[in-house]
Amino acid sequence: MFGYNKASTLLLKKFPPKRPLHSLSLHMPVDTATAGPRRDCDVLVIGGGPAGSTAASLLAQQGWRVVLLEKDRHPRFHIGESLLPCNLPLFERLGVKDEIERIAVIKYGAQFVSNEHRKSETFYFTEAVDKSLPYSYEVRRSEFDHILLKNCAARGAEVLEETKVSHVEFGAGRNPVVSAVNARGETRIWESLFVIDASGRDTFLAGLLGIKERNPRHNSAALYAHFSGAERLPGRDAGNISIFWFEHGWFWMIPLKDGAMSVGAVCWPYYLKSRNTDVQAFFMDTIALCPDVQARLRNAKMISPVTATGNYSYQAKYTAGEKFIMVGDAFAFIDPMFSSGVMLAMNSAFLGADVVHDCLTNSRLSRRWLRQYDRTVRHGLKMYSWFIYRVTRPAMRYMFMNPSNIFRAKEGLISLLAGDVFGRTPIFWKIFVFKLIYYTTSLKMWKESLAAYKAHKQRIKPAT
Repeated sequence: MFGYNKASTLLLKKFPPKRPLHSLSLHMPVDTATAGPRRDCDVLVIGGGPAGSTAASLLAQQGWRVVLLEKDRHPRFHIGESLLPCNLPLFERLGVKDEIERIAVIKYGAQFVSNEHRKSETFYFTEAVDKSLPYSYEVRRSEFDHILLKNCAARGAEVLEETKVSHVEFGAGRNPVVSAVNARGETRIWESLFVIDASGRDTFLAGLLGIKERNPRHNSAALYAHFSGAERLPGRDAGNISIFWFEHGWFWMIPLKDGAMSVGAVCWPYYLKSRNTDVQAFFMDTIALCPDVQARLRNAKMISPVTATGNYSYQAKYTAGEKFIMVGDAFAFIDPMFSSGVMLAMNSAFLGADVVHDCLTNSRLSRRWLRQYDRTVRHGLKMYSWFIYRVTRPAMRYMFMNPSNIFRAKEGLISLLAGDVFGRTPIFWKIFVFKLIYYTTSLKMWKESLAAYKAHKQRIKPAT
């Protein structure tokens, strides 16, 4: 095992596997007539985002022959600019922390704003249980992802950009065969010992296998753009992310180093279905529904097109199978309110790289390691999901606006906001207390809670 995080390794042992490992025999025809000679590698990674670059870097450093295929050319635009303190040890392990800090704004906490309560609260990472990670970063993902991809190549992985995977072939007892098409339209074929799917929201293998499922408990979509001249928070808080609740969901405001502000609205499907104007006008109309966001943009100018993204919450039926594994968003994605995306992706890549290394070293234990990987990744998602499903409910909003540290529940919450969900710090009982307070508060506000529950059931229905 790489041993990057002893707590994560302990989690693999703490949560014994229960879910059966999927075994498949999938044959897809590969047009060998137009392809070049078949190439060999130990590990083929699909996707060059944070998860793919991280896994490829770690495995290449261990001496495995790694090929990473990325469909785009970096740097390229991507959303998800707010990182968490628990990313920092991962950056140090990869040797990129200083380079990332040069392109970043320092983020000391997160501001939550409720127009309903006419107040805001800021949660600082220094108030978490673990005081050793007091800050994180806000980054342009184009620059951040490019740093990770270059580091991957520097560690020895073969990186091929503008090369899109088109087919994969698995068979019982046989090595996976992957074909891809490059920018010149040429087909290349690789036979590998193991495939890592880090294709992000493209969910290549989950889509191919028909195992991608809409999250039945949550459903949202997003509109976002970049602005110049947006008002920042004063002083030390200038780099903090701001989260704003409003009638149809929530907004983010993320300050970037070059002066831009990333602004996005995560909304329920019924609201987006109501759009009868072009997407830019609709986005500006949506901003007008949240006075606090509108006020901070009163002197701002939009400097990018508005992008709309749907299907924000999904999960595959399983994370791994014989000679393949899914990392990051290729397996699952939840609402981004707590900025968990990059942290979960990179953490799963560290865990996944450990598991792939062990599977290649001792194939007799591969099923055991893959099952444990599945269990551990689901644990991290579950920790966040409980909050995501309830974060717009009246009781949760009340608690965020009136935080209490009884039995250190607030410290547990901030530890979760910092990304400390994989056993680095013992926060289980603090989160348990927070949940008890939430359920007690919900009972006290039972009328509002019941109305919100019924409304939520309607809101998460897919738009038709």
